[in-house]
Amino acid sequence: MALFKKRTVGKPGEWYYCLQHKKVEEGPECPAKNRFGPYTTREEATHAMETARERNQEWETDPRWHDDARPQEPPD
Repeated sequence: MALFKKRTVGKPGEWYYCLQHKKVEEGPECPAKNRFGPYTTREEATHAMETARERNQEWETDPRWHDDARPQEPPD
């Protein structure tokens, strides 16, 4: 018995951006490893790569994710 059912047809109104084909799809046409989503609108899915770049930039510059504090050496 399979642990997860493979859903071959998406729900109407679910939008995805396929990384392999570089296109917007309604419903998951490609495997999950090759797509971003779901998005609520086609417009959001169209800008998926832009959104990912912006979020990556925010995370890379977020001081909460970069602990530059190095352990202090005990005084001699």
